[in-house]
Amino acid sequence: MDTVIVQLPDQQERGTGEFADRPRLLHLGPGETADFGRGGPDDPVQVALPDPGVSRHAGQITAAEDYWRLSNYSARVTYVVENMEGAGEHIKVAPGRLGAPVPFEFSRVVLPSRDGEVHFKVFAPEHMYLDTGVGIRSGEPTQSPFALDQTSKYFLVLLALCEPRLRDPSSGAIPGVSEVLERLRPVAGCQDLTRSAVNYHIEYLATVKLRLRMDDERAAGTNHKRAELVALALRFDLVREEHLALLRPARTDRKESAAHG
Repeated sequence: MDTVIVQLPDQQERGTGEFADRPRLLHLGPGETADFGRGGPDDPVQVALPDPGVSRHAGQITAAEDYWRLSNYSARVTYVVENMEGAGEHIKVAPGRLGAPVPFEFSRVVLPSRDGEVHFKVFAPEHMYLDTGVGIRSGEPTQSPFALDQTSKYFLVLLALCEPRLRDPSSGAIPGVSEVLERLRPVAGCQDLTRSAVNYHIEYLATVKLRLRMDDERAAGTNHKRAELVALALRFDLVREEHLALLRPARTDRKESAAHG
């Protein structure tokens, strides 16, 4: 059984036969490994990245059960593994790190090079999840630590606060109350939303729904609450990229529509 599939980078122009447009694939079973890097005439690697800025033996990937590990043999260069299904989600593998587990099903391994960057793709099998109801025992049911109603206005407020980070994880922007209000008023059912209502929903999320711990007066301020709400919601995937469909398109899309209108 194949555990991971590596899509090898194109090295040269291919012919025009039936299989010319198909990517070259390397199949790995559990426990099998593949080296990547520049390689050499007498010392080839399975995943060749022929760039003078890439080490001859840059690293290695190892197939596990439903994931894979990456080892970085470089002494100076950090590698990046991007989640091809996420909005900028990625992990960094530091120089000398061995066996770093990669949790993504569809990944792009990126190495810096003389011409910018080189990359190759790795596909893991679909991850396994527990079936609903499996493992349930007798007794009182477990209560959800974060019971959020995705049809509520407080959830829309939380989503609007998290939107910049969902669209660009590298962004540190936390919308203010006025920005949240402007973002939500075009949404169905939010036309009459007020600034005080947004503040109420933020307070409700902080004290009742997500139960933030406020240690001092400074931490209890609105700015800190908004930042803590965003951090907690994103950390536990309480709001996710697919939830953005609850909002109308981003401002850039609205401007383009207005320009063409």
